[in-house]
Amino acid sequence: MGFAIMSMTEAAANRVKAIVDNSGPEAKGIRVGIKKGGCAGMEYTIDLVTDPNAKDDVIERDGAKVWVEPSAVLYLLGTEMGFESTTLRSGFTFTNPNQTSACGCGESVELKPADLAALAAKGNAVAPAH
Repeated sequence: MGFAIMSMTEAAANRVKAIVDNSGPEAKGIRVGIKKGGCAGMEYTIDLVTDPNAKDDVIERDGAKVWVEPSAVLYLLGTEMGFESTTLRSGFTFTNPNQTSACGCGESVELKPADLAALAAKGNAVAPAH
């Protein structure tokens, strides 16, 4: 049985829907990726999606859609995207089993590609979520 690249909490789904609702009729959801940067080596990226890329994987919860860049898939397998709002910060969070470290402020992370052989050994097949 296949599984989604990522999952998202109810709070994350609600925030994605709020972003889409406040971004006009062209908005479809958000796109998650990774880029090199920050003191730990990589940063998560989040962009508004108005024209979905057919090469992206898509996850959906309660009508909220999140596209995942193909180059980020191996780094995001098994990740849960959440959303938190505290007195100090408000934003998406990523609970990522592929994260090996993070910088002190939490804005950048060190990620390793998911071990596909280990996933296969557990009986999990990787399949696109769309």
